[in-house]
Amino acid sequence: QVQLVESGGGLVQAGGSLRLSCAASGNIFSINDMGWYRQAPGKQRELVARITSGGNTVYADSVKGRFTVSRDNAKNTVYLQMNSLKPEDTAVYYCNTKAVVTGAILRNYWGQGTQVTVSS
Repeated sequence: QVQLVESGGGLVQAGGSLRLSCAASGNIFSINDMGWYRQAPGKQRELVARITSGGNTVYADSVKGRFTVSRDNAKNTVYLQMNSLKPEDTAVYYCNTKAVVTGAILRNYWGQGTQVTVSS
């Protein structure tokens, strides 16, 4: 079992910044990709950013140049630095990781989400 604990969400004005954190814990054998997704009301959940075990990153076009994803392998933690926030960034942000629990296969794990609200 892998548990993901998210923090850092909140209310911010347009142009402001937030930093999201997600720490994975449990009987983890290995962690592969880690990333962030978001879902606004009435919309599909979409990829925001992800970082592979090799350190490669992928960003949604809408956040390129504004968001930065990083990870601390020693802490099993992934971060999302969000700068120049826009009202359209308002959504519930979900942490995701691909991990292997001892004795199990690679699986996707999700956090419960943290609300990010950007006011104009």
